[in-house]
Amino acid sequence: MRKTAFSVSLIQSLKPLSVLALSFSLIACGDHSWWKDDEPTLNSDQINRLIPSRVNERSSWAKDIFDITEQLGIPQTKENICSIVAVVDQESNFVADPKVPGLGEKAVKEVQDRLTEKFTDKLGENIGGTVAGYFEEVLKTQPSPEDNYLNQMRRVQTERQLDELYREIFDYMSQHYHVSALTGAAKLVGQDVGEKMNPITTLGSMQVHIGYAKAHKRQGGSIAELRTDLYSQYGGLYYGIHRLMMYPTDYDKAIYRFADYNSGMYSSRNAAFQSMLNDLTEAELSLDGDLLLYNKDGSVRSAKSESERELINVFAQNNVLVTPRQIRSDLKKEKEKDFEETATYRAVTKLYEEKTGKKAFYAMMPQVVISGPKLSRDYNTNWFASRVNGRYETCMQRAKRIKI
Repeated sequence: MRKTAFSVSLIQSLKPLSVLALSFSLIACGDHSWWKDDEPTLNSDQINRLIPSRVNERSSWAKDIFDITEQLGIPQTKENICSIVAVVDQESNFVADPKVPGLGEKAVKEVQDRLTEKFTDKLGENIGGTVAGYFEEVLKTQPSPEDNYLNQMRRVQTERQLDELYREIFDYMSQHYHVSALTGAAKLVGQDVGEKMNPITTLGSMQVHIGYAKAHKRQGGSIAELRTDLYSQYGGLYYGIHRLMMYPTDYDKAIYRFADYNSGMYSSRNAAFQSMLNDLTEAELSLDGDLLLYNKDGSVRSAKSESERELINVFAQNNVLVTPRQIRSDLKKEKEKDFEETATYRAVTKLYEEKTGKKAFYAMMPQVVISGPKLSRDYNTNWFASRVNGRYETCMQRAKRIKI
């Protein structure tokens, strides 16, 4: 399955928001019983030694990692710390706001190629096209024709610079764009439309989606202040570590958590579920880790996914007493650990073992292709997870030399 970098970010954050309240309420109450608490932990100096030697200010990064894991109740085991180190290194090479080669030209090309599409997609056909036209005019003429926003966009080198430029552009539009002629468009002005249309949706050293950060804000303040926090060393680490580590799984390999970081919580477990279901039907299901269909705001669509339709068929053919209504209710838990306790999950694993003679398996690599304007070419989840896993294994080799 192909997903854009932006849509994958939405999957990582917006889609799970509808079900995160329950799972994270346990965390908020201090229930970390799913962590292994019988393993020795590292201190800040030892974490320092696990960060690649090429990194500037290693001790500062190590201290922040220690403090954040302490705050979140994550044991500083070698496995946990190396998981964090590997993802940070993959996403940013331990640079809070890294330079992105060719970012400015990529941003300009994206605007030129997909401007109207983006606005109509977000704001609708009538309003979107009108606002897109005004946006294009602003890009070419403001703040001055000689040094317009389009030229400034070409010069940006980091994601933060591009993000701040977009915010400046939308701030200008909110102050100068007359919306009175647009019926029902009064809400287009101000921070809301700027945030809605800002294409920079994954931020910071661990590339966390702004929607996820909003749902788990560590402090008060505006959305602009939250974005600024994500570009800081501590803020980027905090939200990235939260996103990577703060949900329980029974994965036997770290690589599956890395895959989840790319394609969504429990995607690896759900892809295995889809694969087992695949063996029970003649249909060819996409093994993307998505069991339901979702709207762009993260809400569940009423239409049935491939997986849901095949579950109904397989259960009917095998006299499994799980109703379509129950299946839908169970699948809504696909981004929770509790999905494994549902009648649907248990029935599929049982049928799989009976029909194939094989033992049910818990996880596999989701088959998801990632594309987007920030990427030089299309990638897939396996590529991302494998790269991170290589860094993880290198870190674990360094960890062997540390006596605790």
